[in-house]
Amino acid sequence: MTTHAPSAPPRRRGAYRPPAPIGGRGPLRHSPRHRLTVVAFLTPAIVILTVFVAWPMVSALRLSFTDASGFGREKFVGLENYARVFTDPDIVSAMGNTALYAVLFTPIAIALALAFALLLNNPLLPLRGLFRTALFTPFIVSLAVAAFAWSYLLDPQIGLLNYWLRGLGIQLGNVLQDPTLAMPAVVLVAVWKSFGFYMVIFLAGLQDIPTSLYEAARVDGASAWQRFRSITFPMLGNTMGFVVIVALIAALQAFDQIYVMTGGGPYGTTQTIVMEIYQSGFRKLELGFASALSYVLLLITLVLSLTQFLFFSRREKDAA
Repeated sequence: MTTHAPSAPPRRRGAYRPPAPIGGRGPLRHSPRHRLTVVAFLTPAIVILTVFVAWPMVSALRLSFTDASGFGREKFVGLENYARVFTDPDIVSAMGNTALYAVLFTPIAIALALAFALLLNNPLLPLRGLFRTALFTPFIVSLAVAAFAWSYLLDPQIGLLNYWLRGLGIQLGNVLQDPTLAMPAVVLVAVWKSFGFYMVIFLAGLQDIPTSLYEAARVDGASAWQRFRSITFPMLGNTMGFVVIVALIAALQAFDQIYVMTGGGPYGTTQTIVMEIYQSGFRKLELGFASALSYVLLLITLVLSLTQFLFFSRREKDAA
């Protein structure tokens, strides 16, 4: 006996037609209407990026080779501004302060973020949502507001923190005017404000790790440290790389918090590169030099980001 597969019913005119699969070679993808739709959606973003990102970058690059001040004619000075970046004692000092800020801020913020992420990822911990919200809240507070609040808290006369510490017999003094303690103080405030954001990123990475790996490790008798070293840390490789790059870029761009808390003092011990750019461009009206300094900072950030990206990419490849 011969059997025949039932044939599909004839399509009615005007009946629903399913859309072409995403990424497939449907007829709609190459149609003029589809291309016009893509252009219509992309045009606002392209215009905004061109006007507010690409054009200012090109203009700053041009200014970096001139003695532009915003008034009068500009004179082409070649690489003079770039040579000054590496010979001016104030700029070299600001680069050292920025490097110190990044070296202190990045590892402390990442270590705290990872520690709290591991703690708050435990399903047995009560009130996890409340703790996550409390630790993330400082990140959404305005940086200027946080800086003003901490300036008052650390004030030697009216600051609550100094008052509490005096009750314990500890004389903290005016840390924001102490050349030794000013930089650690602004770094700790930056860590307090930012580590909750990195913690949320780590929490997302931890929740992507399959629980079956931990169950198998427990069956094999692995301790908590062995599970962290052999499962958690390797599986967080991409997340760690992203957080390190973001934290390092944030450290290199430190400006508003330090500007409010110390203004670069005392004696320039908290003066950073971005503060030098601001003062050169808007106070001294040395727009050409400020543009050159901006491009040097951009190149430093780009080199560090690429180095870290290559390091974590090679590490992930070796682990695979």
